[in-house]
Amino acid sequence: MSALLELDKVSVRLRATHALKGVSLTVRAGEIIALLGPNGAGKTTLMRASLGLVPVEGARALGGADPAKLTNRERALRVAYLPQRPQSIWPISVVALVALGRFAHGAAPDRLSATDQAAVDAAIEACGLNNLRVRGMDEISGGEKARAHLARALAQHAPLLMLDEPTAGLDPAQSLAVADILRAHAADGGAVVFSTHDIALAASAAHRVVLMHEGRIWAEGEPEKALTRDALEVVYGRPGQLERIGDAFAAIFR
Repeated sequence: MSALLELDKVSVRLRATHALKGVSLTVRAGEIIALLGPNGAGKTTLMRASLGLVPVEGARALGGADPAKLTNRERALRVAYLPQRPQSIWPISVVALVALGRFAHGAAPDRLSATDQAAVDAAIEACGLNNLRVRGMDEISGGEKARAHLARALAQHAPLLMLDEPTAGLDPAQSLAVADILRAHAADGGAVVFSTHDIALAASAAHRVVLMHEGRIWAEGEPEKALTRDALEVVYGRPGQLERIGDAFAAIFR
């Protein structure tokens, strides 16, 4: 099966900073991959490099093509990207915001085909927003806004979801609901790459974790194999360990 994303020894320099150093990563359909690491480790830069938004050294392919050479529409049909703290800069309704996810398919909030409307409705349902459809984005809570932006990404129907801290600011129940949404996308044949500071959530939701440190991949693999005591201490600078509790995990630092 061809990869949805391939990075081969990718490095990125941002002014005087070597933000990414020789990173290689392959993402295939059905996978959920969590990017972990402290602030400044390179998680966001890895995503931006994958999308063709920054120049790189090394090779990269998004759905088999160089992302820097894709049009915005071609890129949007391959990957739905949700940056940190996305903003809606005008007070549109929740349903109108989610409908923006259909733009790459030639639609607009006031011009939806039956297929577009079905995609919007399914995304709103998946994110638990049915009771907020007609509410303005300026009238709902921060957590509700985050779920609306996630619904917009889902409505895009791209095979790859790339989400930068999608659970930041969400309560535990909402974070678990987002994890369920990511699992459903992967089970339906898509793939997910998401960054987070929630180690326990990453271990519970992801098939693989990528633990980053100073622009490099320090450890990669199944959560219980990659998130060793030694790796956690090196990357976070404090003794830590991953503990399994039934079907869930806890990350304990001292």
